[in-house]
Amino acid sequence: MIGAGGRRRQGGFTLVELMVVIAIIGLAASVVMLSVPETGGSLVGEAEAFAARAKAARDGAILEARPAAVRIGPGGYQMMRRLDGAWRAEAAQDWAEGTAAVLSGGADGRVRFDATGLAEPAHLVLSRGGRQVAIDIGADGDVRVRR
Repeated sequence: MIGAGGRRRQGGFTLVELMVVIAIIGLAASVVMLSVPETGGSLVGEAEAFAARAKAARDGAILEARPAAVRIGPGGYQMMRRLDGAWRAEAAQDWAEGTAAVLSGGADGRVRFDATGLAEPAHLVLSRGGRQVAIDIGADGDVRVRR
């Protein structure tokens, strides 16, 4: 191919074309890095999952007309139901690695829901990596995640 001025143009990329390609690769890499979830999932996601399970325990207490509870510990939490005068453990869920849980309110590390859905008020704080998310359980049995 002969260009203007009679000189032959050699194949290859110009510096501007290479810089544009490198910029596009850099943008794509940053998008991928920002979209990768954190180890153990997000703390808010973990709080939302706990809140959903606590609401399910409350709803189960109402539907079955028998108390239910959520036992919260440093390693995770466990759903419980009152059957034949004793607490029976059911599904257990571990906290994601590095998650710390601090419960204030509730008795014996438990949040109980009676047969009408009313609860012992409690406040649970989950923390991981310098971030915190709070879950409030009201006397009316309402479970809310505060960010």
